[in-house]
Amino acid sequence: MTSRIDRRRFLRGAATAGVGIAAAGTAGAFALTRHDTAPDRRKAGAAIELQWLGVSGWRIDLAGETLLIDPYLTRYPVGLASGAFDSATPLRVDPAAIDPHIGTPKRIFVTHTHWDHFNDVPHIATSTGARVHGTLTTCNIAQSMGVPAAQLSTVKGGEILDFGTHTMEVISSLHSRTASYGITFPGVRPTPPERPATIADLPEGDTLTFHLSVKDGPSVFFMGASDFAAHNLEGVHPDIAMIAVNSADTTHAYLPRLLTTLGNPPTVIPVHWDNFESPLQNPPPIGEKDLARRNAFVDAIHSASPDTKVVIPEYLTPYRFS
Repeated sequence: MTSRIDRRRFLRGAATAGVGIAAAGTAGAFALTRHDTAPDRRKAGAAIELQWLGVSGWRIDLAGETLLIDPYLTRYPVGLASGAFDSATPLRVDPAAIDPHIGTPKRIFVTHTHWDHFNDVPHIATSTGARVHGTLTTCNIAQSMGVPAAQLSTVKGGEILDFGTHTMEVISSLHSRTASYGITFPGVRPTPPERPATIADLPEGDTLTFHLSVKDGPSVFFMGASDFAAHNLEGVHPDIAMIAVNSADTTHAYLPRLLTTLGNPPTVIPVHWDNFESPLQNPPPIGEKDLARRNAFVDAIHSASPDTKVVIPEYLTPYRFS
């Protein structure tokens, strides 16, 4: 307990001094300035470098290894921005948009199988040999899209995977609800299906969250959707929390309950607020309604957890934590 408190105090101090916090566009929000990674410390396992890939996607470099969470970089139009959502949009992959930004990943962790989280995973896995960790649905669909079964690790929540320099706790979670209290493309795939052709062929397939703990370093909580099961997060008190911005108000007291459950993390990074039909560019594209919702999200964090610092990320920008 003492080491956790000391580390959290260190991160709070760093957030106001050593790591160069700078004001962002939203009142009361903060963004970390870019820092170069110190390879010697990263190899020692004391520091991690995070790069936001858009939506809820992250590249994580630590101890000489690269991990990916929900990498989606192809970012093609599906009609959301225009107000004419087309569930029959064909799946496609753009290696030129993906390959320059992923390094040589050893592992890929998938929160759920919707296209804006999973679309690029089969390409990355087959081109790099990375192991995919996800639900049964994720693994079955990956296999139907050409990923060898030997590269797939099915998880369901409750696992703590020990990789030596770090552990990854897998937590069973919930997908966010639409304004009509439903889920977009619900369903599971208990066996490998025919190869998916459209975005509707990629169902939610159950949702996970991930809690990364670095030996002698920080712990990071990753969400891919804006709902959660509080009892599954008991004892999960991360130093940094990647929290999905809610697109509807159908989850009761979403942020106050979540922040309390997570022990009021010292740093929160909002994710899943950008326009993911546009190519990566900084500042990240965001519509007026989504900006208003993100601003309200940040205000709600400050109201529920005044000591929490909010980092508004930019694409492909290294954020270094130790």
